[in-house]
Amino acid sequence: MSAFTARPRTRLFAAATVALAALSLTACNDKLGVQDEGAAQTGTTAPTSTQAPEKTGGAGGTGGSTSGNSTSNNSSTGGDKGSGGTTGSNGGKSSGGKTGGGKTSGGSGANSGSNTSASSVPCSGANTKVTAQSVSRPINHMLLTVTNTGTKTCDLYYYPALNFDDAQSVPPVMKESQPQAVTTLTPGQSGYAGVALADGDNGTGTNGHTAKSLAVYFFDRNNNSISPAATPSLPTKGVYIDDSLRVTYWLSDAQDALTY
Repeated sequence: MSAFTARPRTRLFAAATVALAALSLTACNDKLGVQDEGAAQTGTTAPTSTQAPEKTGGAGGTGGSTSGNSTSNNSSTGGDKGSGGTTGSNGGKSSGGKTGGGKTSGGSGANSGSNTSASSVPCSGANTKVTAQSVSRPINHMLLTVTNTGTKTCDLYYYPALNFDDAQSVPPVMKESQPQAVTTLTPGQSGYAGVALADGDNGTGTNGHTAKSLAVYFFDRNNNSISPAATPSLPTKGVYIDDSLRVTYWLSDAQDALTY
């Protein structure tokens, strides 16, 4: 084969190759064009998926935009405040109820205070008048009478603690004379105590002597002596006493006081 024959074939082959390459390129471009269209369709679908949250947001009541969400959230917050207001109102009512209870308690306190102001106080030399009277029967006895001169009821606790002529001790109480309840005196009312001054008809007890003065002390609920003492006058000649000196509890009846 000659050199001229080989060259034209080579050129034809090259041309054919170029043509095939062009066709291939066109086919590729077509393919790429289809792929671009697919991509475009995919891009078109994306807003649809973007709209889905908007629907979800709408269902949630928050709105489609950020501003809408903010407004909706504020509305929700406002709703919460409203609810809180309702709770506050209920709480206020409850608190009011409690306050009412406090008022009731205060009322009870007022009643208690009123009862306290009207309640009795211990009798003493400050709110009573005491007299000492000699009696013919029983012999060697004296009757103490205490009258409430105050404005409140007073209680005569235990028995009178007697002090004749500043003696160092007080006479013992006759235990058998103890009443079932404390003797209570309303204003103007009187209570009594009997005093056995000496033993025997003629005062045959030991260490007998005539007393010229008397102080009567009172006790409080806790059996503590309280002041001031009452200082009733004794008969001008005095009273004869000895070591058998005894006293009864405070009683509400004069005859009972002289029974012992």
